[in-house]
Amino acid sequence: MKNKMYYIWPVLIAAALALGILLGGKLNFNDSPERLFTTNSKKDKLNRLIDYIDYEYVDDVNTDSIVDVTVNNILGKLDPHSVYIPKKEMAEVSESMKGDFVGIGINFYMYQDTISVIKTVENGPSYNKGIEGGDRILRANGEELFGKKLPSGSVVEQLKGKKGSTIDLEVYRKKENRTFTVTVKRNTIPLKSVDSYYMLTNDIGYIKVNRFAESTYKEFKTALKALQKQGATKLTLDLRDNPGGYLGIAEQMADEFLKDGKLILFTKNKKGKIENAYATDKGSFEDKPVYVLINERSASASEIVAGALQDNDVGTIVGRRSFGKGLVQREMDLGDGSAVRLTISRYYTPTGRSIQRDYKKGNVDYYQELMKRYANGEMREADSIKVADSLKYTTPKGKTVYGGGGIIPDEFVPIGDNEQEAIIDLDSYGFLSYFTFEHLDKDRSKYDMFTRDEFIRDFKVDENLFVEFITYAKKNNISLDFYKYETSLKRYLKATLADQLFDANAYAKIKSKSDPMLLKVLELANENFKDKDLETTNTLNN
Repeated sequence: MKNKMYYIWPVLIAAALALGILLGGKLNFNDSPERLFTTNSKKDKLNRLIDYIDYEYVDDVNTDSIVDVTVNNILGKLDPHSVYIPKKEMAEVSESMKGDFVGIGINFYMYQDTISVIKTVENGPSYNKGIEGGDRILRANGEELFGKKLPSGSVVEQLKGKKGSTIDLEVYRKKENRTFTVTVKRNTIPLKSVDSYYMLTNDIGYIKVNRFAESTYKEFKTALKALQKQGATKLTLDLRDNPGGYLGIAEQMADEFLKDGKLILFTKNKKGKIENAYATDKGSFEDKPVYVLINERSASASEIVAGALQDNDVGTIVGRRSFGKGLVQREMDLGDGSAVRLTISRYYTPTGRSIQRDYKKGNVDYYQELMKRYANGEMREADSIKVADSLKYTTPKGKTVYGGGGIIPDEFVPIGDNEQEAIIDLDSYGFLSYFTFEHLDKDRSKYDMFTRDEFIRDFKVDENLFVEFITYAKKNNISLDFYKYETSLKRYLKATLADQLFDANAYAKIKSKSDPMLLKVLELANENFKDKDLETTNTLNN
């Protein structure tokens, strides 16, 4: 596809940094690395070789790249989650885990070599200056940003800057066929880790968390308080596709559901030192039904929360077996802007389970294990999940749980068929967003008649829009039985329109109406809702 969608906030690069980053923290040494890590013959040998190449090799060689390759090779022989972060990636990774950055607050689409605004961050710098979805940013401080095949990173760097600094933008508004200039003052832009939250029914709240960053617990508490004010006495915590994050944030989230003194997890390092983490008396959702949604891409911190609740006989875990990461990393700055995240301990759930799956056959085999799960049928049938009696554990109330490769849910929900999963991928990887932007770009005014709630309740994707999508998909070599999955595709199209016209909560509400895991939650909660009823309750305001 020629056009790509880019976000002014950085994208998580979990895959590049090994799925399921779980950090114990950063090393803060009071001594220099030279004194802390004394020299020895092995390190001297490596240093001498690099110096020898640097000074004597017949051709010019970038020894920095040699060092990067060497570090990666060393870490590659340890475990899949001990990783090297090069200097050029470190700022983006740090911003992602910090939970904010400084910029102008837009997400955009490089459409025909022009920065095209999809939407602005509500109450952000661009939003407050009246920039709208569909606007084109032509120049920044007089420098052209169109007609060039600029890499997204270059564009982002021009729009980002120091907090409080200003940038003059020349903007073309297509729907009014006019160009104007606006001065925007850069400010802190949140990188939200709570994607959405709303009332699923009159008494069941829903919160979707995409990672465990520094700001996640604060976002989660804000969402939880808002839902409780709306009458939530039950909660659905959606951790699907959540690769993890900070250990401490996972502990804080689990604490919300566990009584004072309950064990959340314990860690053990190479010296056998054990550290326990216990719940406090601060939990605000204790003794209330909670449903935790997980799937095969829920890892590390997500598994800590799910495991802590499952082992303490709190709530219900719904979905499919999680990724299986039970290792803890700590980050060390290497002094040149790069860093290493090194595995320093293993964590165990309250019953003593390690959910880390085997990695002795190497990283390639390790990450292909999810494909093996699909091949052996466990994504479709709970009975196909392979468990070992030697890894059997029992919770205080007598429930059997297993270690050795992820959290097995209490209530299994199978994966969809190939084409159903293909539709999810069209959404996840941005294809539906690309189409939606181009559709809206033709004429946004026909949606001006809808308020947010009216759109959720009343708008229907008609045949003209559906055929337009089919034509676009076929043009981009997408092969599907479109009419067999017409209902599902129309629902995803409506959700994506809602996202670009309104907000992420509208998107999530619309998508939820046919979500198998959420329908399973309603069943477990003894809610006698049909799909139609779920659609009605989803129109409730946040």
